[in-house]
Amino acid sequence: MYVNVRERSGMVRLPAFCLLALLFTASLAVTAHPGYFPDAVEAYDRGDYKTAYGIWKELADQGDAHAQNRLGTMYAEGKGVPQDFAEVLTWYRKAAEQGYAKAQYNLGVLYDNGRGVPQDYAEAVTWYRRAAGQEDPDAQSNLGVMYGQGQGVSQDLILAHMWFTLAVSRFPASEEKGREKALKNRDIVASRMTPAQISEAQRLAREWKPEKEVK
Repeated sequence: MYVNVRERSGMVRLPAFCLLALLFTASLAVTAHPGYFPDAVEAYDRGDYKTAYGIWKELADQGDAHAQNRLGTMYAEGKGVPQDFAEVLTWYRKAAEQGYAKAQYNLGVLYDNGRGVPQDYAEAVTWYRRAAGQEDPDAQSNLGVMYGQGQGVSQDLILAHMWFTLAVSRFPASEEKGREKALKNRDIVASRMTPAQISEAQRLAREWKPEKEVK
């Protein structure tokens, strides 16, 4: 179940929990349990949510951010557990505070849409920004919307254009829909900008550097 996507002035945010479309690989398994995390992914993919939950819960309780993020998604989807946005918030926050970008993005979406928390655009921007700094394209795209709409931040079309440009360049080929949305939104913003402003936004995008967090 996706959080509803709101559309304003033609710009669209990416849906929450889009990380479900990602395939987690063995590289995401915790060192203490080689092969353990992928076992949970395989169980989840075949609909064995009880097994997946059991594995991820054990790892999450040990502090593994990847597993915490996955638990948050299970509670958001209501798969294997009752849908519970208080639990969603708890597990996403645990992972986000460890610096896990996808959880930071998901936490931002909760605040953006007011699911499990009061709607708070400024808080959404905070979490989008942290994930965007780690080159998460979903967060970069949504941060562009926030700047384009002036929600949680002062409206700034130059920064909106910059974030959309960064998102477009970082979406992998497997995420064509996300890239297309970022392109569409960048075109909308560009139509309201002068050539000089567009040039400045492009310069900022070229010079932008990621801000890695310790996971």
